[in-house]
Amino acid sequence: MFTMKHFLVVLVRATLLLVVLVSVAGAKEKVILDTDMVVLYDDGVAMMMLANHPDIDLLGVTIVPGNTWLSEGTAYALRQLEVLNRTDIPVAIGISYPLRAARYETIQVEREMFGYNSSYTGCFARIEPASYLEVYRKEYRSAPKIKPVDKHAVNFLIDTIKANPGQVTVMPIGPCTNLAIAIRIAPEIIPLIKRVVYMGGAFDVPGNTTPAAEFNWWFDPEAAKMSVRAPFADQLIVGLDVCEKYHFNKKIFERITAVDTPIAKMFKRKYGPEFEKDPNYTRLVWDTIAAAVVIDPALIVEEETRWVDVNSDYGLDYGRSLGYRRQGPAGTQKARILLAIDEKRFWNLMVDLLTK
Repeated sequence: MFTMKHFLVVLVRATLLLVVLVSVAGAKEKVILDTDMVVLYDDGVAMMMLANHPDIDLLGVTIVPGNTWLSEGTAYALRQLEVLNRTDIPVAIGISYPLRAARYETIQVEREMFGYNSSYTGCFARIEPASYLEVYRKEYRSAPKIKPVDKHAVNFLIDTIKANPGQVTVMPIGPCTNLAIAIRIAPEIIPLIKRVVYMGGAFDVPGNTTPAAEFNWWFDPEAAKMSVRAPFADQLIVGLDVCEKYHFNKKIFERITAVDTPIAKMFKRKYGPEFEKDPNYTRLVWDTIAAAVVIDPALIVEEETRWVDVNSDYGLDYGRSLGYRRQGPAGTQKARILLAIDEKRFWNLMVDLLTK
């Protein structure tokens, strides 16, 4: 017999379930952006998109060398967060160099031995500045309004993941050095990470730095290998297989600069001269695709799951991404490789977030 007591029990349970569902639905996606930061495209725009989206809780930005030295990446991150008026987002300085000893000092010999597709070597092509303050003052003729947190990026990753078990998406959109060291120091964080979304690798297309390797994973192959071999709950790889399909162009530039905002002014200063010289100028946007699919997973049109590895043997294939459709070598893990996105939806999302 269905009594009033039974009715009340059912009502209480239904109410609790509704509260949980509403809470989950309203929860923000917690993200740590691990980046070799540059101004605007592409790391800077990725950070802007994440920081400006109402459903993303950008817990912090951790800096790694790659495109830029730590001092440069730190200065650029601080400056762009100031422009966004998001000085509440912490910036943590990470590991100074890739894991292979003396890589910077021997890079020219390595290039001669192994060949290259591009002359671009990121920060290896420049002398390392003394500090982020030196870079900031030189670039912006002032002192930064905020400073990095007094915690190493590796410790920031470990502590933040432990404080938010099962909730954090880690985004290594530069070399994987910080993440690799974090999981070596504290392997207990591996099952606590919700997912890892990389920008790196090239599986079915040539590398862009050497014939074998994409830049981020070429910069520190040992770290990339350590990371993709970790048994994370979910790994999504945004590599050259998808990134080389979509180009920023004058039409997108004009949509972003149609408003009078600090971001629009930055775009005008950086890309206005390029379009004045050549209206057909285009550029790839790499990391912004990774940010977009974290914000809106429905952007994903095509992906493939493979067992993934990275060649860390110091030779012609150093840094090559390896993807096996059948069971891979011992220790490899499954990862999703992004192959295509909804391009119109992607550009609309980006423009919307950059014109707020």
